[in-house]
Amino acid sequence: MTIHLKPELEALIQKDVDRGHYQSVDEFVERAVQMLHEEESLLANDSQAIHEKIERAFGQFERGEGFTPEESRAWLQDKKAAWLKQRA
Repeated sequence: MTIHLKPELEALIQKDVDRGHYQSVDEFVERAVQMLHEEESLLANDSQAIHEKIERAFGQFERGEGFTPEESRAWLQDKKAAWLKQRA
């Protein structure tokens, strides 16, 4: 199979390969396709649950139960740190 990409996309892929995140362009493309497939499958199979969570979040926001921007950033940083630790 031959795939033609815009030069900008080729440069982004090559940057990730050069940084050592992937061994080759083929590995990058394989992982990207897997992730896209997983995402689409999740959305297709769990759309009702996702919709319910979004509705619940809107309700919390309307009641003033949301996070401040600072709290959101701190929460995301904590989640990222835990994720990175798990991958190490």
